[in-house]
Order: sequence, then C-alpha cells, then structure tokens
Amino acid sequence: MTIPNLHPIVRGSIVLAIALFINLYNTGIAAASNQTAIARVETTEVPVSLGSAADELKFFPNNFEFVAGRTYKLVLDNPSPQKHYFTAKDFADASWTRKVEAGNVEIKGAIHELELKPASVAEWVFVPEKPGTYDLRCTIAGHAEAGMTGTIRIVTGKR
Repeated sequence: MTIPNLHPIVRGSIVLAIALFINLYNTGIAAASNQTAIARVETTEVPVSLGSAADELKFFPNNFEFVAGRTYKLVLDNPSPQKHYFTAKDFADASWTRKVEAGNVEIKGAIHELELKPASVAEWVFVPEKPGTYDLRCTIAGHAEAGMTGTIRIVTGKR
C-alpha cells in the first residue's frame, strides 16, 4: 500500500491507525473464538438415585470421584416413595456451583443440601475445585444410619 506524500506525522498516524485496526480486529476474532470454546465446555453427566422404588435407603451410586477443574452435571432422581436429602456441605464448599435446576426453577449460588421429594428430579452443574474426600448423607432421621451415606472425592487434574 502506498501512502501519498503527506507530512511524516500524518503518514505515521495513518499507518499506526491501520495497525491498531488490524490488531483490534484480530483480537476480536480471538475473543469470539474463546467465548465459543467456553460455551462448549464438556460436561460429564452423572446419574444418581436417592433411594429406590423398593424404598431402599441408599444412594445409587454412593461413591464418586471428580477431577478438579472439570464440569459435571449430577442428575439426581428420587424414585422412592419418600423424600430424601443429598447433603454434602464440605463438598459443595469445595466446588463452584454453576446452577441447580429443578422443575422450572434454576438456582445459582452456594448449595449445601438438595431435598428431593418423591418422583422428583434435579440437576446440579458444578466444577469441583479443592481436592479432598467429602461425606455424603441423607439428613432425614434414621436414613444415614440405615445406609444412606456415601463418599465424594475430588482429585487433581489428570493429564
């Protein structure tokens, strides 16, 4: 590109403006590409039953392992004839909750316990952050003692 005989300061300003435009344009494309990548974060879905249709007092499964920094969606289902709690406060504190969705309600923020009434389903989308081993239990009187307990482990990212 040829710039006509202009004063050197004007010519330098035009060249600088073109360079800035190209840089901003390319940065905008990169940012849009990163936003698309963020929107497509892979989410691992984990089904969990709280009790059973036969009224067993147990989580199915009752042991979990999550990798820190990855995104998960627990699909919690209560097929039993009574309500149950999915309580794992320390695990919840060690994780970042993106959302909890139940029915037509989406909840954001700190989650420590989910109550599922009979025949209900809830989804908890989260990113575990702090490695450790955490307790899971149903806090309804007698349920944990009958076996409605579990363990949740957060491990460091595997390459």
